[in-house]
Amino acid sequence: MAAIHILLSLYDEAFDHKAWHGTTLHGALRGLDVETASARPQPGRHNIWEIAVHCAYWKYTVRRRLTGAPRRGFVLPGSNWWMRPDGDSGRRALAADLQLLVAEHRALRQVIAGLSDRALASPLGDHTVGWTIRGVVAHDLYHAGQIQLIKRLVRR
Repeated sequence: MAAIHILLSLYDEAFDHKAWHGTTLHGALRGLDVETASARPQPGRHNIWEIAVHCAYWKYTVRRRLTGAPRRGFVLPGSNWWMRPDGDSGRRALAADLQLLVAEHRALRQVIAGLSDRALASPLGDHTVGWTIRGVVAHDLYHAGQIQLIKRLVRR
């Protein structure tokens, strides 16, 4: 199997495909209600909703880095973390942010699918393209576990 196909499989398994490790990022967010999404495990800590938007941003950032696109293309002003809920704290706002995550996931997947095995060894900043893609996979898995833990903490 080509290396790019292996990376795509890992990318999919971390986000929304059946995986041996258990809950994926998308699975951790499935069926989430506004109360649970916006609850903070402790004052000053990020909530699940903020983590979901953070993940969308980093998928966008990796896509931008892989394509060489200019900055300022993310739909929200700022970078990395956004307070949620912000303004409209309803179900539609949460659904829109979760859809943003799915859209950014799909857009990055399309870019990854267009890469060659040879491109994976290409430099990208201080690392390589392949290393960066593996990183976004690890990022999804890290936050999936974090979300599962936060859900347990806030639903006591």
